[in-house]
Amino acid sequence: MGKMVYVDLTHPFGAEIPRWPYFDKPVIDSKHSMAKGGVLTQYVGCTMHTGTHCDAPRHVMEVEFDGRRARYTHEMPIDAYTGEAVALDIQCGRWELITGEHLDDACRRMGIDPDPAKGELEGKVVCLVTGMHRLFDDTKEYYHYSCGTGREAGEWFVDHKVKCVAMDMQALDHPLHTAMGNNGMTRMNLLGASGNPITEEYKALFGEEAYARFDKWEFVKHFGQEAYDKMYGSLEEIGCWGTWEPCHKTMLGHGIVGVENLGGDVDKVLGKKFMFYCFPLRWYMGDGSMARCVAYIDEDDLNDVPERTYKYAGTGVESRETFLKHKYTCDRKLEEPSRMVTQLCEELVNGK
Repeated sequence: MGKMVYVDLTHPFGAEIPRWPYFDKPVIDSKHSMAKGGVLTQYVGCTMHTGTHCDAPRHVMEVEFDGRRARYTHEMPIDAYTGEAVALDIQCGRWELITGEHLDDACRRMGIDPDPAKGELEGKVVCLVTGMHRLFDDTKEYYHYSCGTGREAGEWFVDHKVKCVAMDMQALDHPLHTAMGNNGMTRMNLLGASGNPITEEYKALFGEEAYARFDKWEFVKHFGQEAYDKMYGSLEEIGCWGTWEPCHKTMLGHGIVGVENLGGDVDKVLGKKFMFYCFPLRWYMGDGSMARCVAYIDEDDLNDVPERTYKYAGTGVESRETFLKHKYTCDRKLEEPSRMVTQLCEELVNGK
């Protein structure tokens, strides 16, 4: 057994850090300088959901599933984002929706029984490592075309009674479940690399039925209101738009907090168990907070990979070659899109 060491799992913060498509650029200024005042004092102004950060329930909902008013950051337990952790190696393709099958598979490869009745993940922090952290940059590839979670993954976390989920992706939901697609009051339906909206690109690649999973009106059109209610009705009952960030709301509405944009040297702890430390600001009525995330682990248990380097600020794509290597590794055809929606809807309609 070696000595215990800390591993940084946080992207560096700076004025040029990549940020979600409509977030403001951080403003960093000096109030005092060494030459003029003999001290350096700096001012920072930015959205708290920038870079590696935590989400609190109030960020996405008004009411939690138990009927209480959704909690702010200061109302969460001090250790809500901290505890025994596992870093699951999620094997998925570019733009793929992460399901319970992906999560079960990652558990088995770590020697964890995925049966929730066994309780092996109960009370733990679950880190999802997909490789997206290596592409952290101001690009469509990182934001538009990321893989991501949805309702099914959210319910998987609830069933396993985990305490926190940290992801190396742009959000706790697949891009098309967010305002980048056709969801939310601020929905943007952003243009993709082809010049067409990313919603249309997805339909062209995988079909309208596969896309319907991400869009309330498309879902009802293709599969009917009854199927929609069975899939997203629990969210709608507490006043939430079902296809708008369903993983966020399913998790947070059950008190499972989340961390987005996990990064740094997370490859060193991939497939490992460790202590995860993450503390948001003690912010009264906060909806989330930037945070420093670290792993505490036996150095003999670390993966033998190079230490992460960043070219500048928060950007993490060091070369076109890095981008292409990741893209072509992940750019494989999705499993039958019909399984993703059609079969699941049939099961819901038939009461399975």
